[in-house]
Amino acid sequence: MTVKNSDIIEAKRRLLRMHYESRVGHLGGNLSCLETLLVIHLDLMRPQDRFILSKGHSAGALYVTLSMRGAISEDELRTFHANGTRLAGHPSPGVIPDIPFGTGSLGHGLSLASGLALAARLRNQDRRVYCLTSDGEWQEGSTFEALIFAAHHKLNNLTVLVDHNRLQGFGATGDVASMDPLYDRISGFDVEIRRCDGHDVAAMTKAISAHPNKPLVVVLDTIKGRGVPDFENQMKSHYLPLTDEQYMAAIDALESAA
Repeated sequence: MTVKNSDIIEAKRRLLRMHYESRVGHLGGNLSCLETLLVIHLDLMRPQDRFILSKGHSAGALYVTLSMRGAISEDELRTFHANGTRLAGHPSPGVIPDIPFGTGSLGHGLSLASGLALAARLRNQDRRVYCLTSDGEWQEGSTFEALIFAAHHKLNNLTVLVDHNRLQGFGATGDVASMDPLYDRISGFDVEIRRCDGHDVAAMTKAISAHPNKPLVVVLDTIKGRGVPDFENQMKSHYLPLTDEQYMAAIDALESAA
């Protein structure tokens, strides 16, 4: 299928309701990567492919995406963050087949994905591994060590996505520990690198569909808190749950876009 605007609106509606009803934060980073997850899981991934959510605090967006694919029921989404749930605040391994590793301690996802990609090659498996990272975790040495490993082994079955929303836990990425321009830093390695609008389905599909003879890195320019008027590009979207007024304003904005 091709991700349509109606799919995005429905996914956002489910995500907003899930976070609002559970009264938990981290919504901003979920909204910046939701369209990316939909494109990967609904349009590009094959049954044998694997996906690693390195930025584990965006688990809600992953759960909603899996629900759009029928892997998680809408009723189960209402158990998000509850006692005994399968849908924890960060992805848990061994609970849902589509989630092979627990992630959320940022900086480990790319190493795991690189290992999966190399293992697939050694086993002669036709498998592509996708890994979604935050831009903040590119301040960590372990992420660049994984990139060195992937480039050295020319893992052409590895696609790395960077949710480049320019905000992290303690402020703007440029203020906390600047890696700007991140695109240029990554392009210094032996990888194929592309850049596009992380909210443009057609642009993302074209960029992510490339299969060069080396690792592919796609830098996605995104907006943290996209679609919630009071949260867009705001630091508070990283931590705070939605108020009643913010939730209703976001739903109204969705209805207007439908």
